[in-house]
Amino acid sequence: MKVKYDSEADALYIELEATTVTTKRLDQDIAVDYNAEGHIAGIEILSAKERVFGGTEQRQVLLENLHAG
Repeated sequence: MKVKYDSEADALYIELEATTVTTKRLDQDIAVDYNAEGHIAGIEILSAKERVFGGTEQRQVLLENLHAG
């Protein structure tokens, strides 16, 4: 798994599998990439500072049972 953050674009990308993907946008700032078998291969979050770290409450991102292959 790779986690990449682009501070210029304020975009966070979590790559679970390096493969050819089909992207499905969940909303304006969140997209999920799926591999050929329909499993999640990556997650992209735009406006990442606000979405992940924004507000006064503490937030946690939890990924469970995600594995490649």
